[in-house]
Amino acid sequence: MGLTVFDSVLYRDMFGTAEMRAVFCDTGFLARCLEVEAALARAQAAVGMIPAAAANEISAKAKPGILDLERLKRETETVGYPILPLVRQLAAQCGEAGKYLHWGATTQDIMDSALVLQLRTALDLLEADLTAVSAALEALARRHRDTPMAGRTHLQQALPITFGFKAAVWRAPIERHRERLAQLRPRVLVGQFGGAAGTLASLGDQGLAVRAALMRELGLGEPAITWHVARDGLAEAVLFTGLVTGSLAKIATDVMLMMATELGEAFEPFEHGRGGSSTMPQKRNPISSELILACAKLVRQHAALMLDAMVQDFERATGPWHAEWIALPESFIATAGALRQAKLMLAGLTVDTERMARNLGMTSGLIVAEAVMMGLAPKLGRQAAHDIVYDACREAAQSGRALIEVLVENPQVGPHFQRAELERLLDPRNYLGSAGAMVDRSLKG
Repeated sequence: MGLTVFDSVLYRDMFGTAEMRAVFCDTGFLARCLEVEAALARAQAAVGMIPAAAANEISAKAKPGILDLERLKRETETVGYPILPLVRQLAAQCGEAGKYLHWGATTQDIMDSALVLQLRTALDLLEADLTAVSAALEALARRHRDTPMAGRTHLQQALPITFGFKAAVWRAPIERHRERLAQLRPRVLVGQFGGAAGTLASLGDQGLAVRAALMRELGLGEPAITWHVARDGLAEAVLFTGLVTGSLAKIATDVMLMMATELGEAFEPFEHGRGGSSTMPQKRNPISSELILACAKLVRQHAALMLDAMVQDFERATGPWHAEWIALPESFIATAGALRQAKLMLAGLTVDTERMARNLGMTSGLIVAEAVMMGLAPKLGRQAAHDIVYDACREAAQSGRALIEVLVENPQVGPHFQRAELERLLDPRNYLGSAGAMVDRSLKG
């Protein structure tokens, strides 16, 4: 029975995805470790360090099915790491060729390179999901480019915007994350091979040739120098997931607030029973948004853990490395879960344009008071115009009258504006600034 949300039968597909779990599960990890061992043998055969026949035999036998997982578990608990027990089992399967296995390598070489192979697949999965989220947001931005709604600052109505503008603002960081992902690949997808203390001393003058051949076999970047205790690449990968989930959490927060009964402007997709309450039949809770927020909070904590794990002692860490085993898989699984929920939510988001219009008009013109102020400013000066409209807003709010009625009666406003001109200024659709143009520009980019 699962003990965490990541392996729970109940929760695992709410906080992750099957595809990402497959990347970081035991089977996936061990397969990548065996892949590295086989690639190392082939690389060493290519430079004449071990017999080609031995490399062929090792490559043929280095498959997860050869491992006795129960024995591997017991021996890993004894040794503290899984590679020595794995090498013992694989070597026994390879017969005479087994004596050339793991030649000149250290445990961390195999585990780090295997992890980077896992990350390569994980980043591919995130890239596909980010592309899908971006497409859903682009569709919303285009569809609602000119749909007016209340913009809010400090949780209060501020000025009119469009929902398309809001969706385009949501999309902008997603596009930057796609750019970041492309940029971080060369820094993160770098293999590891340094030997006991990182110097490849056991391979004599062939160490660098073997390392280069190994990275070609694995399709990974070759490091200029061993990075056993220089963990910035892995930290960057997790910090990237923190940025992604942070952006998704901002979207989720907006959607949750817009789903509030008092606003009712947008809703997660409807499905019978989704977001229901065990006692309140009327409830439609923001389930996807809540899960995205939870995932973002978890990833944020792991981002801090990865920064702490960068502080490693001498040439091999005594503890921080192990913290990565926790933080990195969970961060990627939670990010995949958040992206899955975002795709579900945004692809089927229900937008209530009529409710947006009603909310826009609920202050009877106060939301566009700035338009009147800016209209008066050339005639009276900005500060004087501000003070006049400020007082009019206070009077309208206290009396419950529409702002236009107060302004029409104001002797300082009347000489400059007829009622028709005030009505034009107080129409929220006439005070959207460059919202539409910015939507167009952001979608072109």
